[in-house]
Amino acid sequence: MSTIDQQFVEYIVKTLVNNPDKVSVERTIDEKGVLLALTVDPEDVGRVIGRKGITAQSIRYLLRALGTKNDARYNLKIVNTDDEGRPSHRHEEATVEETPTLDDAAPAVDDEMDEPEEDSETSALAERTRAELEDLDDLEI
Repeated sequence: MSTIDQQFVEYIVKTLVNNPDKVSVERTIDEKGVLLALTVDPEDVGRVIGRKGITAQSIRYLLRALGTKNDARYNLKIVNTDDEGRPSHRHEEATVEETPTLDDAAPAVDDEMDEPEEDSETSALAERTRAELEDLDDLEI
């Protein structure tokens, strides 16, 4: 039987990957809190981690919000598996508290570099997301 936190992570990750049937979340509890070990198909690991780790960081931020609601401390471990489904020695792991801020992760800006152009669809999505997040900030949990 899966818990609400496992279902939460599974739902988010299954919408991101190409092989949703290979997504699994194992839950263990120790003195540090709840550890959710996420395993996905090897070809989907990059989608879950995202460019510069932004997707994984976002999932961890959402887990932090869930932890605030449930008075729990969640850690997410993304397990990198080989083609046979066995855990490999390399994996991407960080706790919610260890996740760098956007300022830490941002590259140094060179004055001579041009800003990347955003298309209107990306810009509209960003605006809708910001508005939804502002609405969530107003909720009393």
